[in-house]
Amino acid sequence: MKLELFTARGPVGEQVNYFLKWGLISTIVGVLGGVIGGIFGHGIQMAAASFQRFGWLLYLLPLSGVAIVWLYQTFHQEKNRGTNMVFEVVSSDGKLALCTGPLIFVSTILTHLTGGSAGREGAALQIGGSMGILVGKLLKLDERDTKVAVMCGMSGYFGALFGTPLAAALFSLEVISVGVMYYAALVPCLFASFIGAGMAGLMGLSGEHFEILEIPAFEPKSALVIIFLGALCAAISVLFCLMLHGSEHLYKKRFQNPYVRILAASAILIGLTLLVGNRDFNGSSMGLIEEAMEGHVRYEAFILKMVFTAVTLGAGYKGGEIVPTLCVGATFGCIIGTFLGFSPSLCAACGMAALFVGVTNSPVTSMLLAFEMFGFEGMPYFVMAIAVSFALSGYYGLYGSQKFVYSKMRTEFINRRAH
Repeated sequence: MKLELFTARGPVGEQVNYFLKWGLISTIVGVLGGVIGGIFGHGIQMAAASFQRFGWLLYLLPLSGVAIVWLYQTFHQEKNRGTNMVFEVVSSDGKLALCTGPLIFVSTILTHLTGGSAGREGAALQIGGSMGILVGKLLKLDERDTKVAVMCGMSGYFGALFGTPLAAALFSLEVISVGVMYYAALVPCLFASFIGAGMAGLMGLSGEHFEILEIPAFEPKSALVIIFLGALCAAISVLFCLMLHGSEHLYKKRFQNPYVRILAASAILIGLTLLVGNRDFNGSSMGLIEEAMEGHVRYEAFILKMVFTAVTLGAGYKGGEIVPTLCVGATFGCIIGTFLGFSPSLCAACGMAALFVGVTNSPVTSMLLAFEMFGFEGMPYFVMAIAVSFALSGYYGLYGSQKFVYSKMRTEFINRRAH
């Protein structure tokens, strides 16, 4: 059904109808995304706090893993590829089951409750995508409008969880097909992300914002330091992608039974946690990001976070890769800044932005994310690190369904998927 709220014909009538229609739909999606995102965000916070308070929850990792596998098998979602399926709904004729949202909601909280190393944005994109499909069905939108509704849902939910509405709006437009942005979804995604962030704020869920302790004057010498950092972050982003994809393939090769696979991962995670001697690398590790922004962190922190995350997500625990990516970037940047004697706090912020663009291939989103999280004062450093990392990270990415429509190096059509 073609939803029309304004009956005038001609170019002006069509434009006004588009604006009114998507203003209404994005408001519905934004409110739903904000409310559900607020509930989910508080659930994640409670799960993380419980894990830190009750040490014995770590030993329930096998139980939570078995529960997650059982849930996905019960709803016949064993082959559910998560965020990649959301991308395929928009870029091709992929299908996304409505149960994807509730499944990832419960599974992500279980993962955080028992100490799996994961983020929450994977749930945001999947729940938001499911919500967009549900709204499309209820309003009887056609296939093309449903794709826009899916992107709208992704932005609304992402904005609600992270409190960064500009980055949330652009991420849905930019990440699916590198080199091509779905401008028809600009207004819906912007409206939904700001409404979602506002609703979540009313529910007491605050956004992610960090203070940089020192921002030196931008000079040729400091620019060279950030270019060097950006290049290193590109290499780390490629390594992180290889570790995440490689761990998944290795698990499936060694353990074909999903229950055995996730039990093996739980044993490894428990062993690693006991070996490290603390809980810094379990969950989203926001504490590590805060330490890095303060300018002090363990030298091996970024490596350990990559290992913990690869072990967790590769086996079938649920969550997201973005917050772990930000943690890896922050800790690595802080270490490089300390080594070079150049504002470890600023380098941590640049490392977060550079790692984000390296794994998502979304430079505009990365810039907006940096501005929203750190402010505008460090702008030249952020954009320099992001540009260098984007250029040198190649065609690797977190999401196998992400398409590179145009080359990073030439003005030519390539239409290839991320490694």
